[in-house]
Amino acid sequence: MRILIVEDEDGIAAFLKQGLEEESFAVDVANEGKKGLELALSGNYDLLLLDWMLPGLSGIEICRQFRKEYQETPVIFLTAKDTLDETVFGLQSGANDYIKKPFHFEELLERVRVQLRSKSGEHAIFVLGDITLNTETHQVQKRDQFINLTQKEFALLEYLIRNKNKVCRRTRIIESVWDIHFEYNTGVIDVYINSLRKKLMLSEQENYIQTIRGVGYIAKDL
Repeated sequence: MRILIVEDEDGIAAFLKQGLEEESFAVDVANEGKKGLELALSGNYDLLLLDWMLPGLSGIEICRQFRKEYQETPVIFLTAKDTLDETVFGLQSGANDYIKKPFHFEELLERVRVQLRSKSGEHAIFVLGDITLNTETHQVQKRDQFINLTQKEFALLEYLIRNKNKVCRRTRIIESVWDIHFEYNTGVIDVYINSLRKKLMLSEQENYIQTIRGVGYIAKDL
């Protein structure tokens, strides 16, 4: 899943980006308001993390303009403003949640997960055939056997399962899982797909991850 951070303090932005990427999210960062709004309105994000005080355009204004186009995407404010009136004002501008600086990364991560679960109406466990994937424990299981996946393999499988029965184009996979834009050689996806199939021990009768030639892949229950 893809997250946009709009934060002008480079240290905080880098800390959040690293932490979220370690949790298998794809992350983009903007350090001023106008760029942040431009990226947000591209519609490529599953969640926004907004600082309140930003050069160029405030987080409040970004949130208001974003809500005119996108009603369902969660927005979380990160700010040093901590009065009751300011909290209420931030929520009334369209934010789903409000985290006061300084904060613990574990708390932010859990709030992000809660918002993403609420958005999708889904739980932490996803199923593909006889394979289960748990986004909270980062465990993958096939029947009674646990499968050891790398972070990127886990993120790729999660992306495919979340988009089950939909054709996942290579460019969208590389942007969402690898946080690299379309001009990158997407051949790396094939390597990871082959690794996933081997680790998941997929037989010809368990063709849960199918290749759509020239386009991408699709995950399907059989």
